[in-house]
Amino acid sequence: MSTRTVVIVDDHAMFRSGVRAELGASVTVVAEAADVDEAVAAVLAHRPDVVLLDVHLPGGGGAEVMRRAALAPHPDGETTTRFLALSVSDAAEDVIGTIRAGARGYVTKTITGPELVAAIDRVASGDAVFSPRLAGFVLDAFAGTIEVAAVDTDLDRLTEREREVMRLIARGYSYKEVGAELFISTKTVETHMSSVLRKLQLSSRHELTRWASDRRLL
Repeated sequence: MSTRTVVIVDDHAMFRSGVRAELGASVTVVAEAADVDEAVAAVLAHRPDVVLLDVHLPGGGGAEVMRRAALAPHPDGETTTRFLALSVSDAAEDVIGTIRAGARGYVTKTITGPELVAAIDRVASGDAVFSPRLAGFVLDAFAGTIEVAAVDTDLDRLTEREREVMRLIARGYSYKEVGAELFISTKTVETHMSSVLRKLQLSSRHELTRWASDRRLL
């Protein structure tokens, strides 16, 4: 397998370092970025084979990175850059929205290093890469069995961080576990959770779980 060039985009420096370590010498990491502006600049400067792109990113999210990169001039003869989403979220609307924005694949942060290397190579070769569960979301969306527009309307009330907290809490994570997963304090998790319940007009985490389950967000 030829060595692929990669840009890692995530707003957590510790996570970027972990990904770089997992990839080892199997790929060449040419740059890292923590927000939309940095990501677009890195993509245009290095024209990597693949961008490992977080979905919920400061400055507009991963979709904004792809939109702005697509609008930039693409000189003839340069390598086509493809985007592989690497996210903590495995919610249907995130997967579908990211693919609609131009990503060639979507994997979650539970992926192993060797699996990620293989996914990078496949995406760079032009293949689409998903875990079986996430591929099902995409097929369901094309079949019309997921009402993505309705889900998006509900979630528009929440910030990107609130969405992440909401999904983890709805899955049964404790506040401490959510904090560890998202690299934020337990107090911050509590603050986000209070905001989520208020915006969605829910009174408990049990109601939140039912709300998320009804919308296939778990």
